Amino acid sequence: MRATRLAALLLAFVSPTALFAQDAPDSRLTGQDLFALEVAADPQISPDGSRIAFVRRANDIMADKAISSIWLVDSASGEMTPLAAGPGSHSQPRWSADGKRLAYVSTAEGGAPQLYVRWVGTGQSVRITGLPESPGNIAWSPDGTQLAYAMFVPAEGLKLGKAPEKPEGAQWAAPLETYDLLSYRADGAGYLKPGFDKIFVVPATGGAPRQLSFGPYHDGGGLTWSKDGKTLYFAGNRSPDWENDPQDAEIYALEVASGTITALTDRDGPDASPVVSPDGSRIAYLGFDDKLLGYHNTQAYVMNRDGSGKRAIAPALDRSIDSIAWAPDGQALMAQYDDHGETLVARIGLDGSVREIVRGLSGPSFDRPYSGGSFSVAKTGAVAYSGGSATRPADVMLASGGKTRALTRLNSTLMAAKRLGEVRKITTASTFDGREIEAWLTLPPDHVPGTRVPLVLEIHGGPFSAYGPHFSTDNQLYAAAGYAVVSVNPRGSTSYGAEFANLIHHAYPGNDYDDLISIVDKAIADGVADPDQLFVTGGSGGGVLTSWIVGKTTRFRAAATQKPVINWTSQALTADGPAFFAKYWFGKLPWEDQASYWARSPLSLVANVKTPTLVVVGSEDYRTPVSESEQYYTALKLVGVPTALVKVPGASHGGIAARPSQSAAKASAILAWFERYRKAAR
Repeated sequence: MRATRLAALLLAFVSPTALFAQDAPDSRLTGQDLFALEVAADPQISPDGSRIAFVRRANDIMADKAISSIWLVDSASGEMTPLAAGPGSHSQPRWSADGKRLAYVSTAEGGAPQLYVRWVGTGQSVRITGLPESPGNIAWSPDGTQLAYAMFVPAEGLKLGKAPEKPEGAQWAAPLETYDLLSYRADGAGYLKPGFDKIFVVPATGGAPRQLSFGPYHDGGGLTWSKDGKTLYFAGNRSPDWENDPQDAEIYALEVASGTITALTDRDGPDASPVVSPDGSRIAYLGFDDKLLGYHNTQAYVMNRDGSGKRAIAPALDRSIDSIAWAPDGQALMAQYDDHGETLVARIGLDGSVREIVRGLSGPSFDRPYSGGSFSVAKTGAVAYSGGSATRPADVMLASGGKTRALTRLNSTLMAAKRLGEVRKITTASTFDGREIEAWLTLPPDHVPGTRVPLVLEIHGGPFSAYGPHFSTDNQLYAAAGYAVVSVNPRGSTSYGAEFANLIHHAYPGNDYDDLISIVDKAIADGVADPDQLFVTGGSGGGVLTSWIVGKTTRFRAAATQKPVINWTSQALTADGPAFFAKYWFGKLPWEDQASYWARSPLSLVANVKTPTLVVVGSEDYRTPVSESEQYYTALKLVGVPTALVKVPGASHGGIAARPSQSAAKASAILAWFERYRKAAR
């Protein structure tokens, strides 16, 4: 009785709010938040510009992966409606020319992905194929009666000998695996089955597909139809020496009725992404003359539909074009390219003029702030694109009438509850030659100006790629833990012109080291970075430079090298691009110039390393194979450097952060490694 009265008395002095108070949610980004992130990708605007179909990627916490659905958003109101959002994965929405139907690829019924068509007016969808492999590069015929696509067709591989006859019911080992191609495995795909990508057409209302291309070549890149629907244009490497010369693709014309294939380009260098002009008279495409450089700017070209009259459009544009579409008037190309770490769309006139339409495109990846994105153009000239910022993943954006606006806000609820680190651009002159180097500095969310904090130098891969003001979970997680993060574009980075990128031609790693250290010193000089609390990490090419840095200096308290190349000889012979790396990055094979291979290998500096260095790699990495990381881990152990090896199970090179749990765990492991040595300094 007394206890009850005491409780009642206490309740009288306690506010109702306090009774239900809970611990306040963490306002900084956490690993758990990665499951709540969404991103818009592949926006496809309808011909009349009234609607945009896009792929909405959301992380599923139960499946631990991104689930793709297709949604429609009204260009005027921003109202969103699901188009293919049920079980399975849905992608590649493509409008018919009349805007009444959408083709897309889906696994809604289980098994291999299939082609579906949606009648937008009625909301009815029909599966029109029953394919053994996934279709890609889907393209509507101009009259809407057919769909073209590319699909892998298995072939008979090399067979050597055979096992004895197996008794009925016996449990024997798996049969031998035999490979005879130069590139016999690929990152993300694993060990390759014998066969080739081929071109097919299928009636848009369903029916039997018809194979149009044959032979021991991969066909089907950038499928597009002629205006009269009689010809398909595609890119492919049909050279007899295609295995050893991977950069020799051409544009081909494929007659749909007869299957006759005619080459429209013939230069030494890759030609790709053919797009037919609105009047059908010309074909725009991308490519470059192969000069065996580590990096080439991809240029835009136009030719007549028969392959005559080839010419470069805006050859003075010192940027590499990623994708193109014709402007509705047929007098210009709409082109996407990177400029100083940002991605933009520009109108490139056939007269060579260049006018920026919009910038701020962002890609669908989360972990690091790479440039990227995609766009499409309506007959009205309106441009739909995936756009974001340093603190917001990509949404569907619309540029029309000189104005831009966001049509979706996929992460508004999450971001309203989170304090993200401010991202600002910084520049400095390289101590090597005075060239201006750009970087983006991410500050801790509660950073007090004038207060020095630990600094993480985060280095991009490629090495021919670029960071910019794009959303990054890795950087925000590091910032949430109290670190400033600097993401640098050293020499070799794209988006600054061909000359800047090729400063590392046959010289990587090299003076990019000076550029990186110059930015670190700039962050110190600006009063942000604590010079006694420096850390370094990076993946792929960034892993190469991380390992190079700790072999050159002891300024960093700890390092985490992710999926690095340590020994260029073993990488050139075990990576999934054996015809590329030696030819373009060294100019000679390893046994022809072993001194150069060794001089540029971080393993050559391992005896100098004193910095505690974590080694991180995906267990199914075929680009910078697992053996590279294992070599370095073992070497560090042998020379007595504190180290640990972290493998991400089932992860490829490109997919090391694809599973949200693994992306969060990887960042957490790196932070734990840094924190161990950060605390040691206190």
